[in-house]
Amino acid sequence: MRVLVTNDDGISSPGLHALAATVADAGHEPVVAAPSTDWSGASACLGPLDDPDRVSVRRVEVPGVAGPTGGPLIGYSVGAPPALISMLADLGGFGPPPGLVVAGINRGPNTGRSTLFSGTIGAVLAGERFGLSGMAVSADVTVTGETGATGAPGDVHWETAARVARVVLPWLVDAPARTVLNVNTPDIPLADLRGVRFAELAPVGGVRTVITGRDSTGLDLDLVANEELMPDDSDTALIRSGWAAVTPITPASAFGLDLPLAEWERDIGGEDRPR
Repeated sequence: MRVLVTNDDGISSPGLHALAATVADAGHEPVVAAPSTDWSGASACLGPLDDPDRVSVRRVEVPGVAGPTGGPLIGYSVGAPPALISMLADLGGFGPPPGLVVAGINRGPNTGRSTLFSGTIGAVLAGERFGLSGMAVSADVTVTGETGATGAPGDVHWETAARVARVVLPWLVDAPARTVLNVNTPDIPLADLRGVRFAELAPVGGVRTVITGRDSTGLDLDLVANEELMPDDSDTALIRSGWAAVTPITPASAFGLDLPLAEWERDIGGEDRPR
């Protein structure tokens, strides 16, 4: 199966390369297409683009992954956010459309309400709109504080997240269409991983934005670990306790609610509206 491998950290991320190698190891054909720059926090946005009528695409080698002819795998560095890349892949922008979308491995957790803002998750939810199943994979780098978001690439235990993704992938391939999983792993050696658990979304994200300073020209921001106590069965609590957390998620959808429509119509006014 052709599997789109993308992320929001950018084409040069070692987490992306590790995930592409995992897809190849599982016997699938990785189609690596990722943003040319960092689009973290992009959610499922489709822009802005420098030129709304054109997306830049550059072929690049993907380190550590062999291509079909034995040389390095060739991927695509794309001047677009991850959700748009997912859409372009389905439209045939990088060859035949993929049958599955995997995104990551993100450098930092995507838990709780952070799922609303994640470009990693946005990519797989965009694929779901085209009928594809998908998996977002994230390593809990910033919550543990072991390496921090600016640590050297070798400090992150990509292999732990990659191994969990490798085990989950065959199940996802056989799952009903439009199944989307959010997978978060602690940033610890694989040997120290306690196992895999189903997780509810935490009431808040694992990290939060704080304002660290201000002046007449703007605000200074930083990301810090969220130290709030979380429910034991939540994704944030589980990865803090050494478990891999797996959460099925869905895109935004309408739900039933008793709305005072007649009252609103009366207050809007006008008795002769077409019915």
